[in-house]
Amino acid sequence: MEFSLTDGKGFKFVFPVNPEEVTISRQKGFDTATILSYGEFDFPQGEKVKEISFSSFFPKEYDESYCKYRNIPDPQEAMNTLNGFLLSQKPLRFIISGTSVNVPVIVASHNSTFRGGESGDVNFDLSLRTWREMKVSKKAGSGSKSATVNKKPRTDMKEKKKTYTVKSGDSLSKIAKLELGDSSQWSRIYQLNKKVIGQNPNAIKPGQKLVLL
Repeated sequence: MEFSLTDGKGFKFVFPVNPEEVTISRQKGFDTATILSYGEFDFPQGEKVKEISFSSFFPKEYDESYCKYRNIPDPQEAMNTLNGFLLSQKPLRFIISGTSVNVPVIVASHNSTFRGGESGDVNFDLSLRTWREMKVSKKAGSGSKSATVNKKPRTDMKEKKKTYTVKSGDSLSKIAKLELGDSSQWSRIYQLNKKVIGQNPNAIKPGQKLVLL
């Protein structure tokens, strides 16, 4: 079983340690009205946005007994990735492999905890909310517009990819600095192009076409 978040640019973040449990909260919306002499009355509305929450940790060192893959991210880099997702205004796709959970979401909250005795490890709590697209439609025969919610999750959230052709003397950190303005983004470029580059991120070759976004 694999827990992952993928953005519209194709960047996939796989959580290195699976949470022990995942909570999915479902609620129905209500409008409450007060009628004189009769009290309050609830009028059922549509389903509220689902909330998905779980807790886990980012280990400093690989341990095959609980880590899902060997090349685990540095805990600080992993936290920065989640913070980037939190600040983003665009939806992500949350997938739990082997289950029916495959939904567009936004990151609602991300809390990190550092505990004594676990040097380098970072514990976190993550809360996601399912995302629905709102469309503006124009009523026939009138100039007015109304907002409607697309009840079916949008399946295509992909953005147009930005590419770069490797030149002699290039490195991933150099490309990240020149093209993205941040040399620390080299690891993200590597993850997006791991099949092209291979196991050694320093072994890029002139002529290789890399996806940056």
